[in-house]
Order: sequence, then C-alpha cells, then structure tokens
Amino acid sequence: MVALVATLAACGSKADTPPAATAAAKPGDPKPQDAKPGAAGPAAAAKAPMALPVRAAQVKVGQFTSDVTAVGSLLADESVLIRSEIDGRVTGIHFEEGRAVAKGAKLISFDGSEAEAALAANVAELRTKTSEHERAKELFGKGFISAEAVDRTRGAMDVAQAHVQQERARVAKTSIVAPFSGTMGLRQISPGAYVKTGDSIVRIEKISAIKLDFRVPELYAGRLARDQQVAISLDAFPGEKFVGRIYAIEPTVDEKSRTVLARAQVPNVDGKLKPGLFARVSVQLENRDNAIVLPEQSLVPQGKDMFVYKIIDGGKTQITKVQVGGRRPGEVEIVSGLVAGDMVVTEGAMKLGMMPPGAPVMVLPPPGDAPPGAPATAVTVPAAPPPAGASPAPKPAQPAGQRKGG
Repeated sequence: MVALVATLAACGSKADTPPAATAAAKPGDPKPQDAKPGAAGPAAAAKAPMALPVRAAQVKVGQFTSDVTAVGSLLADESVLIRSEIDGRVTGIHFEEGRAVAKGAKLISFDGSEAEAALAANVAELRTKTSEHERAKELFGKGFISAEAVDRTRGAMDVAQAHVQQERARVAKTSIVAPFSGTMGLRQISPGAYVKTGDSIVRIEKISAIKLDFRVPELYAGRLARDQQVAISLDAFPGEKFVGRIYAIEPTVDEKSRTVLARAQVPNVDGKLKPGLFARVSVQLENRDNAIVLPEQSLVPQGKDMFVYKIIDGGKTQITKVQVGGRRPGEVEIVSGLVAGDMVVTEGAMKLGMMPPGAPVMVLPPPGDAPPGAPATAVTVPAAPPPAGASPAPKPAQPAGQRKGG
C-alpha cells in the first residue's frame, strides 16, 4: 500500500513540471526575459530615414511675358516759359490763366511807342539814301561822277535798310504770341509792370499728349526698341492703367547710374495726366509660348548659379541646376534644366540643404485644400517596392498560454 502511494506521487510531480524546465540551460542561450515580441533580427537592423515634410508644385507650361519695371516722370509734349526779349512796360495781357490758346495768338503787349518812332525815323532815312543812290547812278551815266561815288551811295542805302529791319524787329518784340497751341499757366506779371529782358512771364504747355521719361538698367539696353508698349500706373489715379509706346531711346548709357533713358508718348485726350507726376512703368520686352514657369521661392541660389529640388522616384529629392529666363512678380521662367511634368519643392528647400543628397520627402497639400479647422494631411508618396527575393518581416510571437494542472 505504501509503495503504491509513493509511485502515484512521483507521477504527479512529473506531470505538473513544464517540459522546458526539465532541460538544462546551455551557456550562451538567450534568457527568456531578453526575448522581445516582433523582433525581426539582423534584417531590420538598418532603419530608414524619416521623410521631411515639404510643399511642392508641378511646373506650369504656358505663355510667359517678359517685362522690366521702372519709375519715371511725366512731361508735357511741348513746354516753354515765356520770357521778355526787351525792356518795356506791359500794356496788355491777352490770355486767361489755365485756358487753351491757339498757335500765333497774342499773349502780351508792351509799350512800343519808342520803337515805332525809331522805326519811322529809319524809314525816312532809307528813303533819302535811296534817292541819293538813284541820282548818283544818273550822274555816273553822264560821266559827271566816278563809280566809286556810286558805290558809296549804294552802301549808305544798304545801311539805312538794315536800320529799318532792326527797328521793325524791335517793334515786333513789343508783342508776344503763342509759339504753339497749348494751355496757359499762371502769369507772373500784371498790366503796367515794367519787365526787363529775360524776366519770366508765363508758361505754356501742350498736354494733349504726354511724354514719359524713365530709365532701365543697362542689362536691358539691347532689348528696348521703338514702338514697344509701356503700361503706366500713377499714385494720383489708383487702380487706373494708362498705355503708351516708346518713340525714342537715348543712344548712350549713363556712366554713373548704368541706366538707359527711354521716352514714351502717352495719349491724354481727357487731360487727366499732368506733367511732373510720378509714374510706375512696366515695359513688355518679349512674349513666349510654351514657357516653363516656377514659383520664385523654388529657386535655391548657390553663388552665381540657380538650383531647384526636383522630386523623383516616388519621394526622393534631386538638386537640379536651372537657367532662369524672364521674371515677373512671384514667378520665374526656366529656360533649361526642367521639363513639363516635373515637380519641384516650393517650401522647405532650406531644410533640404542640410539633408544628405536624395533625402526622402513627404509632400504636404496646399493650405487652401484642407477644410477650415481640419488637421493637415500629408499627400502620400508611393514607397519603392522591396528588393526581389527579400523575405517579409516575421510577425510578433504570441505569448504561450499556461496549461492547467490535471
């Protein structure tokens, strides 16, 4: 009976002991607590770098207008400051300030009594000298006087004729007429005033058309030409645009500013434009079709060269040298280095400069695409497929359940 109880007890102790506990641990075997679920072993030792979030845009292909901007000033088509050519007293003012006048209209009258008297005296002197010359020719024909005497009378007659012309010019200067059709300015004299030679009287300007003078850098000197269109905006008339055309270009470059002076003509039918106004000018240089256009912030300058980060191979970046053509606000034209369909980084290029070549990126959607209040969601870029023949990573091991004793 005692032997039967001992045998049953021995059997029960072997059944309650787990099989793993019966094997002796060998040196170098990993301990059970060192095992981690999901460990893939040496195949997962290399960890892939994290993708940098950036914003990107596809290059646009379309029409590109190359222009240059400048500042300039408006000038009257014709302008002159009327000044007195003689000393005299003003006897009449025949214009109204700010009103239009026609070419040849009388503007100012001076006291011309003295000049007219001098003219009359010289006319009388001319008649006398002319009569003497005629008698001298008759006497010479009869042989009473020499040819020398005839020549002296002819000379005296010519001098008297010159004096008459001189006095007539003085009389003509006692009145001033408009040199061209235009608009009168504000007069600086009053009737009865005594003016001297060179004193300013009034300005007259022709503003039916307006001149525009502006300067552009010498870089564009070879691209300016006659009849090029210019667009003008003025602070005096916000929101309005005026159009003119270049009709003259200075043949030399200014050595101090390294700029070229150009002059355009702008119609001014309604008279809104005034000489002296400050103008912002845009000159259209070229107009090209099928041009590649990028946002200006995509460019990464390095020395004298320009680069962009192009996205390739499903999310990697490649720095690419480009040649920039024309520019316009916020955009640049790319002459070489990119083709239609390329996608380039527009925001985050500075961070990419600190990353190794070919760094992966995660393209974020444009800010306006997400609804208000929604978190930004990355645009997933397809990852490269695993190499052929690579085994998939093992699944995490499930913990073994304990068996209940019998």
